[in-house]
Amino acid sequence: MSTATIARPAASGLAVTRRRARPSPRVLATRAVVALLLLLYAAVSLYPFLWMVSAAFKNQYEVVAGGHLIPHHPTLHTLAQTWGELHFFDYFLNSLKVTALTVLLVLVIYSAAAYAFSVLRFPAKRALYRLFLALLFVPGVTVLLPVVLLENKLGLLGNHWGLILPFVNGSAPLSILMMTNAFDAIPAELREAARMDGAGELRIFATVYLPLSRPVLVTIALLTAIPTWNEYLLTRVSLNNPGTFTLPIALQNLQSGAVLHYNTLMAGALIVVIPVIVLFVAAQRYFVNGLIGAVKA
Repeated sequence: MSTATIARPAASGLAVTRRRARPSPRVLATRAVVALLLLLYAAVSLYPFLWMVSAAFKNQYEVVAGGHLIPHHPTLHTLAQTWGELHFFDYFLNSLKVTALTVLLVLVIYSAAAYAFSVLRFPAKRALYRLFLALLFVPGVTVLLPVVLLENKLGLLGNHWGLILPFVNGSAPLSILMMTNAFDAIPAELREAARMDGAGELRIFATVYLPLSRPVLVTIALLTAIPTWNEYLLTRVSLNNPGTFTLPIALQNLQSGAVLHYNTLMAGALIVVIPVIVLFVAAQRYFVNGLIGAVKA
């Protein structure tokens, strides 16, 4: 039998396989409908955000007139006035301080806790880990009153530590879960090799486990920073000094006047949301990789 005769059936079989791999018209139609529905959902979800951005560059009359997203006479006056005259820069610094300290404490404390749960041996380890995971199912609003009463006894009401410490505590379950899973996925041989080189637990933790878990660390930082930056309820209850107010309270104060200026309100909302968007876009690659790594682990 010639080589051509042998090659012909193989090529024919490959062509049949390729032909069978092509999706049917029904599958293509289903995919088209799903894509169309997703695009429609995206458009509906994005419309409020686009309206907010549009209103921030309009004057009050044009916002009230409505009817179009693109401003006819775009202006930066509203943004500049909101930022300057309403002292949004001070509120911005307060929000930045609270968010940065919260994220720093969460990463330091709970990465160390996750290392202990993943690597070390100590009494009641499994029970304590499950207790932390159980806190995932406790709504934060149900412990608001006990938290405020405890802050009052500790003298934390009226300053930023009354926000930072509850935020750090609330981030414990998810942070420990994700970091423990990430550390469990690191081969034990790396730890043993580091120990043979004379490294102690702290050095192994800092030079082996943390660098290999960078995507998860970034993911936890984002998942902590965004709700901390946007938190309003605990901030409203805990802070009573205007000098300590954060951006969500400043945004709410824009609605306290007799006349509601929608363009000013939307400009304030845009100022609040821009840092979150920039942070997410900058860390998006690490965020996606961190979620994938945490799920796989």
